[in-house]
Amino acid sequence: MSSVLYDAPGPTAKRRILIGSLIALAAAIGLLALVTIRLDEQGQFEAEKWAPLIDPSDDRFPLVWDLLFEGLGNTLIAAAWAMLFSLVIGTLLAVTRVTAAAWYRWAVVGVIEFLRGIPVVIAIFFAARVLPEAGVDLEPLWFLVIGLTAYNSVIIAEIVRAGINSLPAGQGEAAESLGLSRWQVLQLVLLPQAFRIMLPALISQLVVVLKDTSLGFIISYPELVRTAGLIVQNLQNPIQTYLIVAVIFILVNYTLSRLAIFVERRLSRSKKSAVEVEDAALAVSAMAHGGAVGGA
Repeated sequence: MSSVLYDAPGPTAKRRILIGSLIALAAAIGLLALVTIRLDEQGQFEAEKWAPLIDPSDDRFPLVWDLLFEGLGNTLIAAAWAMLFSLVIGTLLAVTRVTAAAWYRWAVVGVIEFLRGIPVVIAIFFAARVLPEAGVDLEPLWFLVIGLTAYNSVIIAEIVRAGINSLPAGQGEAAESLGLSRWQVLQLVLLPQAFRIMLPALISQLVVVLKDTSLGFIISYPELVRTAGLIVQNLQNPIQTYLIVAVIFILVNYTLSRLAIFVERRLSRSKKSAVEVEDAALAVSAMAHGGAVGGA
């Protein structure tokens, strides 16, 4: 019985795949060359546009990077708070939805579906416009955090709930048979496994939180993208500045992804070690009982 999901391509199929790949590569190279020529014709490769960003000897270089680092710092602060609140509130919402009685579960589901259906930019806008009318006067940072948390917490709640529901029902039943309460079962048995299973999805959502901080421009929060916009207004080099900003976001998100991989491996290694210790203990116990029976 073959273990592959499809038949291996024959000589003709391999030749067609190679030809198609070469055509696609040639088209991509041609498109890149065309874009490069057009940008060069418009003077986008002139040193005047790049010097403030890459030439330390340029007088504008220190000021530009001071502004970019300040914007990056504001972005990371807003993202960190939004991630923290989203994880905490999202986990509480997931637990509440899983354990809620039928007579009030509809209210929890209603809140989750309502907030999940609202675009995050509208959540940020309403946080900055409605809350001050209600007498809640905060800095723009916290309006941005509230808007991001309102949207992302319900997404994380659904991720965690999916992780809990993916676990075998026997695990919860076995824990309850030992006398654990429903909350203890969730806290000690189900939630740790759900977080481990859904860690990739959770990290992806946290990356979304980081990128969504760029929506802070609608409430004049000086995050990285808004700061880059102010730099562009003075230097008139949008392609160069936003390219640098894109590289910064890629590096930060890549670091976050690598951190997630590290945490996932550590958790897997810890789980494996715990299983090995348990198996060793069972083996020693079996040998001890066998020796006792033999001695008797």
